Amino acid sequence: MSARTQRHDVVVVGAGHNGLVAACYLARAGLDVLVVERNDYIGGAAVSRQLYQDFTYSNCSYVCSLLRPEIMRTLELPRYGLQIIPYDGGCTMMRGGGHFALYDNHDALRREIARHSKRDAEAYHRFSRDIIRQCKFIKPLLLREPPDPTSFRPRDLMELLYLGQRLHRVGEERMYDTIRFWTMSAADFLDEYFESEIVKAHFSGSSIIGTALGPRSPGSAYVLLHHYMGDIDETVGAWGFARGGMGAITAALTSSLRASGGDVRVSAPVAEVLVRGGRARGVVLESGEEIEARTVISNLDVKRTFLKTVAPEHLPDDFLSAVRRFKIRGSSGKLNIALDGLPTFPSIPAGAPCLRGDLHITDTIAMMERAYDDWKDGRWSATPYVDMLMPSQIDPTMAPDGKHYMSVFVQYCPYELADGPWTDAKRQAFGANVIDSIAAHSPDFKSLIRHAEIRTPWDIENEVGLTEGNIFQGELTMDQLLFNRPVPGYAQYRTPLRGLYLSGSSTHPGGGVMGAPGANAARRVLADLRRSV
Repeated sequence: MSARTQRHDVVVVGAGHNGLVAACYLARAGLDVLVVERNDYIGGAAVSRQLYQDFTYSNCSYVCSLLRPEIMRTLELPRYGLQIIPYDGGCTMMRGGGHFALYDNHDALRREIARHSKRDAEAYHRFSRDIIRQCKFIKPLLLREPPDPTSFRPRDLMELLYLGQRLHRVGEERMYDTIRFWTMSAADFLDEYFESEIVKAHFSGSSIIGTALGPRSPGSAYVLLHHYMGDIDETVGAWGFARGGMGAITAALTSSLRASGGDVRVSAPVAEVLVRGGRARGVVLESGEEIEARTVISNLDVKRTFLKTVAPEHLPDDFLSAVRRFKIRGSSGKLNIALDGLPTFPSIPAGAPCLRGDLHITDTIAMMERAYDDWKDGRWSATPYVDMLMPSQIDPTMAPDGKHYMSVFVQYCPYELADGPWTDAKRQAFGANVIDSIAAHSPDFKSLIRHAEIRTPWDIENEVGLTEGNIFQGELTMDQLLFNRPVPGYAQYRTPLRGLYLSGSSTHPGGGVMGAPGANAARRVLADLRRSV
């Protein structure tokens, strides 16, 4: 063994939030855990970075809504500095003036909907009830390992029975609704409740964020639900800011890990998984250094793990074919903008609480669908859907006094352009188009811009390591959920290579800064090692 070879119980590849969650659970169980990260900073896509003067950017993920409260409590993240600040609703601005505001207060929101349609205000209670019903059905499944429906192992049979019991409890009529919901388009689902275009447009925004689907695509209703499963201070659907940016989450996880005896090593890119005797035995870094471990957990997406870091001779051909078929399509861009002051939006009353939430400029479903059509043709959307936030209004640590930071998430932006590779000129043109789209609703916006970081799916892939820059590490469609995620027969965090596990968002229950895949993977490792926390 080389003098530089290290030995650990577990090595985790990638210091994204799910990898850190898995590492924390395993370290708390008494295992010697090392996380290796290719970048010179910790956090993967959940990072806070000062890329311009004293402004702090959440330059990839930008809002906290899905992080499981059970994980926060178990890993004592507030003790290590994590503070989540809920924000008040949001707003969609209308072309030609006017707006639709979203409020956390149920009655206030009904009054706002009534400004646009009294019928829709009456329908909102039914819509809210049905969404909450779907959330209550699926939320208990998030921190459970999905069953293998082809297996007769007792554990799988028990999990199938549990799933069947949950379906039985919702009743026959609701069971049909639930199964139908999972395959519907968001547009069709919303049409069953609302008539107002602006109301439907606002609610449908959640159905396209981070996914290569349009609001009329089958399966987009579930994506809408996925974003409703936030839980802050026991408020279902609540969203908030991590004080200090999204890197505060991974910083707290890192502190929790180190307090339990684990560690993170940065600037340590993995070249391959070390395989000996037909099982994973550690990793080999690009420097040639070997790190031995009896268990390897990959926090990379399923394609990057098996098509980049595991030699194909160690994997079944049919498994590799299924991995290649797994849909990971880049569709999102991101701008991080430093502002000299707070921009004005004439269609929104000054000082309105909704200005402190997420702001949108796409006011019809048809407009969203046209934006999706551009993506299908290999172009960035001429009239993009944007989800913009100014967290510095609530969290003054992110910008100097009197200045503001704006995060702009963009749908749609292709990973591959029809007219050839991304260049700096194309990147700037994409960013200028987004800025122009926002400026159409804010006359002083452009004059306040001091700096703008523009990120395409290509940039996100090359910096963070997400295949095609897909923020969910794979589409959240029915063929890629539960026991189909990522590959049928391998949805339980194990892989065909003994000793190698997956913990990233390519696994159940999917993407977002949730932590559930990491926690579930850790429990599977501990069960296989016949240990318990």
